[in-house]
Amino acid sequence: MKKIALVLILISFQSYSQINKFTGKWGSQKCKDCKKEYFFTITIAQSNYMISGTAEVTSEHKELNSGVLDVTGYVYPLGDRAQIKLIEKDGSSFGALLIVEDDKIQFTARGNGYVVPKEVIFKKLYE
Repeated sequence: MKKIALVLILISFQSYSQINKFTGKWGSQKCKDCKKEYFFTITIAQSNYMISGTAEVTSEHKELNSGVLDVTGYVYPLGDRAQIKLIEKDGSSFGALLIVEDDKIQFTARGNGYVVPKEVIFKKLYE
């Protein structure tokens, strides 16, 4: 009986870890409360605990455009937080923390985040 209970617990943990909450294309609204007008999109795919994808900041103002950034990272064990690294064309990189809740992602840049906003709330655009 103990073996069966242990197997069921392991299966439930495995099925919980298979939920890929971060997969999809996410986007921010234009910044209305600040002087910068931009649209920040991030397209990521999650495979268990690994994340990969691309991100881009686009704007009518050329100095705010980031170009395509590569995204790599990992998801924390409970599946609601992820630590990612955004890599620019010149090889420089900076980190960010993603927190998913109710089909929204909170993005918080860490380090050299001058290319992207420091904090953004993403909404899912599509899978």
